[in-house]
Amino acid sequence: MKLSFIALGLAVLWIAVASPFAHLTHHLLTAHMVQHLLIMMVAAPLILLGARSIVIRWRFHSVLCWLAGTVTVVVWHVPAVFELALQSPGWHDFEQVTFFAAGILFWWPVIQTRRVAADSARWLVPVYLLLATLPCDALSAFLAFCGHVVYRPYLAGGGHFGMSALEDQALAGALMWVTVTFAYLIPALVATARLLSDEPERIVEIGVC
Repeated sequence: MKLSFIALGLAVLWIAVASPFAHLTHHLLTAHMVQHLLIMMVAAPLILLGARSIVIRWRFHSVLCWLAGTVTVVVWHVPAVFELALQSPGWHDFEQVTFFAAGILFWWPVIQTRRVAADSARWLVPVYLLLATLPCDALSAFLAFCGHVVYRPYLAGGGHFGMSALEDQALAGALMWVTVTFAYLIPALVATARLLSDEPERIVEIGVC
C-alpha cells in the first residue's frame, strides 16, 4: 500500500511536469494552475503518505510548514516572478521543485499528526487547514474577478479552446478557489469529526480514573 501511494504520486508528478499536458502551461493559465495543483495538492501528499514510516522521525514546526506552503503559492503568483518562470526554463524547473517541496512541508503536520496522541497537536490540524484557505482564496478571487489579464505572456496565447486570455484567467482562478477549498476543508472536517468522536471515550476514561 505504501509503495502504491508513492507510485501514484510519482505518476501524477510525471503528468504535471513531463507529459504532453505540461506543454499547455505556456499557453493556458488554467493548465499552469492545474500543474501547480497536481504537484502540491496531489503528488506531494501521496508521496508523503507512502514514505511517512521512513520520515516519521523528522520534525518540522507547523508554522514553518504553513508558511512554506502559503508563501510559495503567493510569491510565485506575483506577476514579475510568474513571468520570469514562464519565460525561463531554468526558473520554471526551480518553480516546480519549490512547489513540490512546499507541498511536502505543508502536508507534513496534517499527515504526521495522526500519529501524535496529544490533543493540542491533533486539534491544530483543522485550524491549520482552515487558515491555509484564506490567502489562496484571496489570490484566486483576485484572478477570477480583477477584470484584466495579470500575466502578460498569456495575452498572446488567447484563443485556445475558444477562450480569451481573460476567460482563461477567470477559469484558472475559479479552479484554484474550488480545488483548494475542498482539498483543505474536507481533511479539516474529517479531522474534526474524528476528534469529536474520540471525546466520549476520553470522558469515560476520565470518569473511570
